[in-house]
Amino acid sequence: MNGFADLVRAARTCRRFAEDKALDPEALRQLVDTARIASCAKNRQLLRYIIVTTPKIRAEVFPHTKWAGALKWDGPAEGERPTGYILICSTEPESPFTLYDAGIAAQTMQLHAMSMGIGCCMILNYAKKHVHALLELPEELTPTLLLAFGVPKEVRRLTDAKIGDNLVYWRDNENVHYVPKLTLDQVLLAEK
Repeated sequence: MNGFADLVRAARTCRRFAEDKALDPEALRQLVDTARIASCAKNRQLLRYIIVTTPKIRAEVFPHTKWAGALKWDGPAEGERPTGYILICSTEPESPFTLYDAGIAAQTMQLHAMSMGIGCCMILNYAKKHVHALLELPEELTPTLLLAFGVPKEVRRLTDAKIGDNLVYWRDNENVHYVPKLTLDQVLLAEK
């Protein structure tokens, strides 16, 4: 990659992973370490993280996740599932800053992961109560966002779109994943 913009272009959501290439738990620790120093509202530092790399626990988490609603898809098949998860939790879920902070932390981890050749999928649609119980979280922690990680096993491409186009992502017959994005001329309203 030639720079930050290339890293952002490459860091598309990844939903199929090389399950035979397990992640080193230390790589996920590095992602959390980077997220913990990212900006957060009022420097309140409301987020806490749980790393999951154990095959048994990963297998128990997976059925509680929903994948790619626009594709009407049950998620990655066996052999293509994530080899690690990071659960972002909040110590104050009622705080108006929690979702902003979780988004900043998740994007930071996704970009850092991509720089290491690791794919990421941010999952908001998962059974929070089940995952809370499964991971034996303390009552004072509330699951906010689940990130799935692994070595990418799919090709993801951006395509240009314009206002009025269908902006839903899709896959072709060879499982290449396309993500339409409005062009700069469509989103930049003024330069004053």
